[in-house]
Amino acid sequence: MENKLCKKCGAHWIAGQLFWSTGKPGREIDLAGLVCNENGDHQCINPCKGQTGGQTWGGRMEEIDRLLKEALDKAEE
Repeated sequence: MENKLCKKCGAHWIAGQLFWSTGKPGREIDLAGLVCNENGDHQCINPCKGQTGGQTWGGRMEEIDRLLKEALDKAEE
């Protein structure tokens, strides 16, 4: 079983499964969109670094805006 640790962000790969530095399982493409593509450097070991797709901070903000609008619309009913 191969284990890897990214010295840049603290993410772990255990037997090929990514775990965020918090210990929560994750997807490499989401790590790339949220962390590696903006803040990664030569230390980054994420194989998806540079790829597009997955979650991004912009996408998360759009979802927050959508949920907020939905809540406000319901409150006005």
